[in-house]
Amino acid sequence: MNTHPKLTGIDHIHIYVTDRAAAAKWYQQALGFSVVESLKLWADKHGPLTLEDPAGKIHLALFERETFTPSTALAFGADGDEFLQWKAHLEGHGLLSRLADHKLAWSLYFYDPDENMHEITTYQYEHVSQQLQKQAA
Repeated sequence: MNTHPKLTGIDHIHIYVTDRAAAAKWYQQALGFSVVESLKLWADKHGPLTLEDPAGKIHLALFERETFTPSTALAFGADGDEFLQWKAHLEGHGLLSRLADHKLAWSLYFYDPDENMHEITTYQYEHVSQQLQKQAA
């Protein structure tokens, strides 16, 4: 019997950066995120600058630190067609580090300017495999 209260999902993800303004600009240009104006007050001193994706479902809390070891690994999900669009987008901006065939899923890996690793994964494996084969032909 589960007696735990329910969770509604992930509220936000902490990402440590050396320059919040520069990082916010990168996340806007690379992934389409924007500053959550209603939470901007937290960004004074040591609080986070909170960003959200265009749908308002994914929130990133950027914390500025002068020294830190990048350790964030953030994986976003996408359907097969979106995955292929992200692949083209990341390649077009010189951001794609690696395309990985995990045999059950495909992943795109890339890094932000503070060397935090990010991933976009799709589980529509067969569809993406077929499309990649067509592109290679």
